[in-house]
Amino acid sequence: MLRYAVKLTHRPGEMERADVDALRAAGFSDRDVLDIAEVVAYYAYVNRIADGLGVAVEPWFDA
Repeated sequence: MLRYAVKLTHRPGEMERADVDALRAAGFSDRDVLDIAEVVAYYAYVNRIADGLGVAVEPWFDA
């Protein structure tokens, strides 16, 4: 799952059916795969919106 999430985050154009098949082989259902993809995509979306608007990182966040 984490390999899938990292690849989707860093190299979304390289995703292929084999990536989903690997999750299925590991026991994830189609619904699980959808949930994983949605969470990864949501965080990418939110971060791009925040970056695009120049939202400052909270002081407690030590990036």
